[in-house]
Parts: sequence; C-alpha cells; structure tokens
Amino acid sequence: MKHSAFSIVLFSLLSLCSAQNASTIYDLIEATTTCAGCSALLLALKGVAALGNDAFVSVITGVCILSGAEDPDVCAGAIGLEGPILAHDLRGMTIPSYTSTWFCTTIFGLCPLQAVRPYSVSFPTAKPAKTRPAPSGQSPIQIVHFSDIHVDLSYTVGANYNCTKNICCRPYTASDAPGKTQYPAGPNGNHQCDSPKTLEQSLYAAIGQVAPNATFALFTGDVVEGAVWLVNQAEVTGDLNDAYATMASKLGMPVFAATGNHDAAPVNSFPPNNIDTTISSQYVYDTLSAKWQKWIGSSAAGQADKYGAYSYKLPNYNLKVISVNTNFYYKQNFWLYEKTIQYDPDGQLAWLVSELQAAETAGQRAIIIGHMPFGVNDAFRDGSNYLGQILNRYDATIAGLFFGHTHKDDFQIGYSSYSVQSARTANSISHIAPALTPTSGSPAFKVYTVDPVTFGVLDVTVYSTSLEAATYQTSPVWTKYYSAKEAYGPLVSPPVTAASAELTPAFWHNLTAVFQSNDAVFQQYNARKSRGWNVPSCDAACKAKSVCQLKAAEAQYNCASVSAGINFKRDTSAVAEVDGPSECHGSKMMEVLSRMNKGSL
Repeated sequence: MKHSAFSIVLFSLLSLCSAQNASTIYDLIEATTTCAGCSALLLALKGVAALGNDAFVSVITGVCILSGAEDPDVCAGAIGLEGPILAHDLRGMTIPSYTSTWFCTTIFGLCPLQAVRPYSVSFPTAKPAKTRPAPSGQSPIQIVHFSDIHVDLSYTVGANYNCTKNICCRPYTASDAPGKTQYPAGPNGNHQCDSPKTLEQSLYAAIGQVAPNATFALFTGDVVEGAVWLVNQAEVTGDLNDAYATMASKLGMPVFAATGNHDAAPVNSFPPNNIDTTISSQYVYDTLSAKWQKWIGSSAAGQADKYGAYSYKLPNYNLKVISVNTNFYYKQNFWLYEKTIQYDPDGQLAWLVSELQAAETAGQRAIIIGHMPFGVNDAFRDGSNYLGQILNRYDATIAGLFFGHTHKDDFQIGYSSYSVQSARTANSISHIAPALTPTSGSPAFKVYTVDPVTFGVLDVTVYSTSLEAATYQTSPVWTKYYSAKEAYGPLVSPPVTAASAELTPAFWHNLTAVFQSNDAVFQQYNARKSRGWNVPSCDAACKAKSVCQLKAAEAQYNCASVSAGINFKRDTSAVAEVDGPSECHGSKMMEVLSRMNKGSL
C-alpha cells in the first residue's frame, strides 16, 4: 500500500513538531474517516512519538483538552500514564502492517476486524476418546463466585455523586466536598461511584450467610477503582493488599483469584517479559502471589509471581484450579501491539497445555478462571482462537470456565465446530459473574451448586442487593435474585429440572434456542444481566446479536461490527461492542479519540 504525497509531507512536518502541535493532531484525527487514512494518521503520531515520551504526552494531552472530552486534570493524569506505552508502540510499528491495522481498529475503530492468523497449538498427545462425565449423584458442594469489586478507598460519604467525572463520590473540588453539594453520597454506595468499603464488607457478610459451608470462592479480578488518571503503583499495591486481607479475614474459605486489567498502573498495563521497558507489572505479580500464597501454597504462588497465573490441585478433591492471566489477550493492553504481535505472550498457552495434559494424565478434573471472557470483543481474536483449540482438545477434562470483566451476569458457549452449532457440538461453558461495583447494576454474586466428583455445575443462583431499596443506605439486604435451573430448566428441550442434573454446555445451547423462540424469556435474561437496573431495550436485531455472542466463546464468532471511534472510559461504549458497553476498559486516551472520530464533540 502506497501513501499519498500528502501523507508523506504530513509525516515529515509532524516529525519536526514540538509539543505545541496538539491542534494539528486534533484536526487530523477529526478528519480521518477511513482505514487508509488511519495509516496516515499513525505516521503522523509516530513522528510525534519519535520526539520522545514527553513530547508525545504533551501533544495528546493538548488534544484531550481541546476535545473537551474530559476535565483537564483527567487528561493530564491519564495520558501522562498511558501515553508512554502508545508512544513505545508507535516508535516500533511498521505502517501499514497487521499490528498497525489492529491498532487502528482498537484505538480509532477505522479498520475492519481482521481474520485470525493461522497458528496450531502444539499438544503432547492426541485427543483421547473421552466425553464429559455423567453426574455422580453424590451430595453437591457449593462454590461462590464474585468479581469486579472495584473498591474505592477514597470514597467519601457526603461527597458529590453527580460530578463531572466517570467515578464520583470523592471531593475532587471544594464544591464536591461533603456539606457543599446538593448530591451527597450515602454510606453504602451510588450507581455513579465505585464500591465503598462498607459495600465490600456487606458482600462478604452476605456470602457468609448464604453459603457458610462453601468449599471455596472464585474471585475473577479487578480490585482497583476506576479513577484511572489518579491510580499509581502505590495505590494499586495498597488496594490489592487491603482487598485480599479483607477477604482472608471475612471469608471462611479459600479464595482462588485471577489478575484483573484494572489491577495495575497504568491501567491495563501488563507487558510480556521480552519487552524492553522500565514500566513493569512485576510489582503486581509480587503483591498478588504474596497474598494468594495462603490459599494456593508456595509452588503455585511461584507460578503467579512469574505469569500472574497459576495452577493448584485441591488437597481433598480431584480438581485442579487453573488461573490464567487474560491481560495477555486483551486488546487494551497496549504493550501487545509490538512490531510482530506474539502468538503466545510469555508462553502462557504452552503452560496451560502442560497443566491440562498433566490433569488429563492424572485423571483429574479442571476448572479455568480468568478475568476477561475470551468471547468478548475486548479479546484479540488470535488469542481467543488459540485458547479455543486448547478447550477443544481438553473438553473432557475441563468442567467449566469462570470469568468477570463485563460486570454482567452472563455466559458464553464454546463449540467443537462453530460452523455446526448444536447441543451435540457445544463442549464448553464460560460462567460470567456480575460485579460488586454499583456502576453497572445492583451489586451481586453467584453461588454454584456443584457435583463433588465431576465438578459440573448443577445450578447457578444469583444473590443481589438493590440500591433503590428504602433501607439500602442503612443496611444493604442481600436476597436471592433467581436460580438458573428454576428459571430456565423447565423451558429447555429436554427439560433439566432434577437436582442432580448438570447444566451442561448443551443445556446452555438449548437455552439460546428458547431465547430465540420466546422473546419474553429473552427479555427476562436481558434484565437479569444488570440485575434489573437501568435495563436497555433490546429489539429483534439486538436480540440476534446478543444470542450470537452467547454462542461465541471465541471472539471471531461474536457478530461484532466496528464503528468509528474508541473507548477510553470504563463505562462507555467500545468500538466493536456486540452486547452493549463493556464495563471494564479504563483507558482514557481511547475515549477521547473515540469521541472525536464519532463526531460527538
């Protein structure tokens, strides 16, 4: 692809620019409307990046302020943190290339989603002739699943909950302070704010009441709050230490956890080990492995300190828990946009194969936990496909997968053949937990009823507390919201109602058929995703896309479409989102450029 003379001249001019060229870049971003034009834009930005991180940060901060997309302090803080990573990407980037096209897709929404690069995961043995085991009929155990707690230790009772930023309930200005605002935050939280400490404590008290004898809990990541322009390494370390200490003291059960994309500063920043940078996430792994060791032992903690991932065999059960670091497949982890994007960052997929192979050889069952589900549009299609190969190979060993990130109560089905999606080819199920933070709905958690031999999920019960309840600010009341087996079991064909019957991948596939034929049931599901709060309307086209995503544990099959713009803010729409906004992005730079490309400024 040849660039026009205009592009070459523009690149040359901008390569000589100083940090005062924000208006030039601003105008260029607003004028860029095509994928080819995005390559010219990247050449211009690469010229700015070549002047150094400080120059790049200065220019993009100026762009942010000119756009009016954020308050000046948010622009300066967020871009000061994120800018050096994008500058690093641009300096090493070949334009045009596979990497630059993905960059234009993710950051600007100007290029189409690309096909998966062919890559065959290597397996040590051929797939055996084994199938998913039948339920044992033995007395079940309980497993608790909670996610995305986003605890804001700076939450201030009485502070303004109707502020100008995406996370409120803090005295950012004198007029936001308690006693100075008409919108005082209550003691237990607000939908415009992340979780106060009191809400976190209420969650653990509710878990203790609802499932006091649970065998263990799963926490699928995201401790740190969403004021990402202020979050630094000291806050991340403090927040992680506080959160896991609280879990250890309040929950009378082991907690097996995963690394969230917010659990680093800058947000989403998890460079693979081979990248030459002084911006390291090792302090995150050091902190997490130290806090997790009480539950997973020193050997698994050593893995976590290396990968942000680990494998742990439960001592009294024939079960291996495998926690993967999904940040290595997350499109907003900007460290991944290398000159040649790695097929297997840090060798985590090869490690996962070795752990599952060992489980298969030993006759063990396994569950996989992580932060980001692999079927969402936040996931790189490549990594999602490569993981899908692993899930297909070990589908008789993997009992289930458990994720968070979307803040929604949801699920995704994997298939041995996506060209023939049926109950017969459905071979994996990803359970997605709702969030504690109230920004996306009523705070909630899940309790799974689980077969103690096969570790198949027999039922999923969601518990929630409503901020709209009259007594919420005095004392949140957690109640049973619904049971999947009670709500959906009688409706599928064949019905699944027996207490000992597993909610298999085939069950969830059959449920999507119910959604397609019975709109009332689908609308109940749609409302349950946010626990009945601020439920978006969903017409026939919306339903078709939503069902498509449910049937896509691999991102390339999720019916995503690209629209111009990107999303820098955790609570706004993403560039190619299928099922409404993802709740857990965090990148402010993307939000600014998104709004400009969408012409919303």
